[in-house]
Amino acid sequence: MPVFPKISLRPEVENYLKEGFVNNEVVSASGKAAAERKFEALLNHLSHPPSFTTVRVNTHLASVQHVKELLLDELQQVWQFNGLSVPVLQHPDLQDVLLIPVIGPRKNIKRQQCEAVVGAQCGSAVLRGAHVYTPGIVSASSFMKAGDVISVYSDIKGKCKKGAREFDGTKIFLGNGISTLSRKEIFSGLPRLRGIGIRMTEPIYLSPSFDNVLPSYLFLQNLPSAVVTHVLNPQPGEKILDLCAAPGGKTTHIAALMHDQGEVIALDKIANKVEKIKQNALLLGLNSIKAFCFDGTKALKLDEIEDTEGTPPFSPESFDRILLDAPCSGMGQRPNMACTWTLKEVTSYQPLQRKLFPVEPQIGGEGMMGAGLSGEQLRQLQRFDPSTTPLRDTDLETLRDARAEDMIRLANKDCIGFFIAKFLKWKSTSEKDPQK
Repeated sequence: MPVFPKISLRPEVENYLKEGFVNNEVVSASGKAAAERKFEALLNHLSHPPSFTTVRVNTHLASVQHVKELLLDELQQVWQFNGLSVPVLQHPDLQDVLLIPVIGPRKNIKRQQCEAVVGAQCGSAVLRGAHVYTPGIVSASSFMKAGDVISVYSDIKGKCKKGAREFDGTKIFLGNGISTLSRKEIFSGLPRLRGIGIRMTEPIYLSPSFDNVLPSYLFLQNLPSAVVTHVLNPQPGEKILDLCAAPGGKTTHIAALMHDQGEVIALDKIANKVEKIKQNALLLGLNSIKAFCFDGTKALKLDEIEDTEGTPPFSPESFDRILLDAPCSGMGQRPNMACTWTLKEVTSYQPLQRKLFPVEPQIGGEGMMGAGLSGEQLRQLQRFDPSTTPLRDTDLETLRDARAEDMIRLANKDCIGFFIAKFLKWKSTSEKDPQK
């Protein structure tokens, strides 16, 4: 059952999305009422976190079994005060992926008189297991002191003023925590504080925080994002291009699957994001990655200019495989309780995606009808649609009774919204078409 309201969207955006999801082809296949119910279910799922936290093991440095044992020890230390024993599952089809069930929603948490309000982005992170960092705190009760037990709320519509003492607008209860700072310290106007402001002790959804947990061995990554690189299937010794690579999750996954043998070129047009790619490669001990600050739409060398010696732009057919995780609205991320974007902003990514674009393993479902694709083409896509499984409560009792294969099946479905398409090149661009 839904705990939170469905994702809040501008009316024109919701109508635009509804037209796409409740299209003629879908209506013909399932009926209008069923299509509309499915669309509403999707909006409800987007405001809730997935049923599992997914981490990818850096197999370049250690075996999955070794890291799994280390992670179990870490989780035992983190959760021992709650008397919890939560399983860690290895995905049967994605051998380098580990799944940790999310416990919740927990419904008997007592709300406190002392309150803090955080921004929507911070609130989403809390629902995925994070503590509240000081920059994310928007409002705090006037009497809040360090060490107080605080009820934390998310301002999902961004209406709370920074530094307010109370907020009566739309807010969502996230759970309780202990403040590490007083209200005065948080809003003192001193140089920006960046540490933990509220340590969450009773979150609505209990999920481990992976802040500095086995950082060289684990990479926190949504399940569909981990599927992508397995679909790409890079091989040792190949030369791979990751066009829009930041922050480097898929880039480092490519290098790990290649056993760090070969060359992985990572591009992003924002300099500080490129630095993040380099930092992640260094942290994970991967040496085959070369990251460049470069616009992916200009990565193809169209003129016979001076040789750039392994730097962009590149000549045609320079790579064995190319990964394009094109910029998008990110509206499939979960949890996502509100999106204030206009319709113009939501649709602005389509031209860029087209400019950037001149299976296996099959974990997701087939593509959505309505794009004019044949049944065979739809089956070649992978679409991750969280609305295909009901929202459910997870507690220790249900975990004890659950079979591992049932939990894996749920993890494959109850994840972020995502789709993957793989294209195989059948002919070199240098070959002439015999019909022309």
